[in-house]
Amino acid sequence: METATYIRRRGQLETYFDRTAVEAWSRLTSDAPVSRIRATVRAGRDRMRATLLSWLPADLTGRRLLDAGCGTGMLSVEAARRGAQVTAIDISPTLVGLAGERLPHDIGAGHIDFRVGDMLSPDLGRFDHVVSMDSLIHYKAEDIVAALSGLAKRTGGSIVFTFAPRTPALTVMHAVGKLFPRGDRAPAIEPVGEATLRRLFAADPVLRRWRVGRTERIVSGFYTSQAMELVPA
Repeated sequence: METATYIRRRGQLETYFDRTAVEAWSRLTSDAPVSRIRATVRAGRDRMRATLLSWLPADLTGRRLLDAGCGTGMLSVEAARRGAQVTAIDISPTLVGLAGERLPHDIGAGHIDFRVGDMLSPDLGRFDHVVSMDSLIHYKAEDIVAALSGLAKRTGGSIVFTFAPRTPALTVMHAVGKLFPRGDRAPAIEPVGEATLRRLFAADPVLRRWRVGRTERIVSGFYTSQAMELVPA
């Protein structure tokens, strides 16, 4: 379900990732030299991607996987090498273009269908697994739950996703970010308490039939994100 606040924030993110931050994200998601700060973010994202992949079956042969917010496609490639039929979607045409350019010649028995669009579109069909790495961290708790609820209706296996945990450091960063001129701001992350998410899951008519599995927080310098697994109860 796409709420009004989800749609508004999605538009801001599309502008940011497809225009404002293209060069920065191109370098961050490659092996090009980056600043010390961005190096900590790159290391954190590498650890997070490895964590989410470790929560998926080692053999994904024949299984449909949605990479919701695929960026430049690094997770999609690893899933395809396990045999997955991956639908990799992102709202940024530029990032999806980079993903296609960087696609290795050999991805094993799997397949990747790169698309530009909304990760919540029901037209994408049904999936065995959904992965959403750092693509929900810019949304408020209610929008995260609405998004996951919609995805759960079309997922048979598991949903693994990340959110920005509510910590003192992230709360300060969120507040400081609001001091910058509006035109210079990146779309703010939205710190969310794990207890709040669990409470909202229990109140949602779809997600109350799912349960929280594994969860792990990764902190690497300027990168903080928490992974969570949802599986049918």
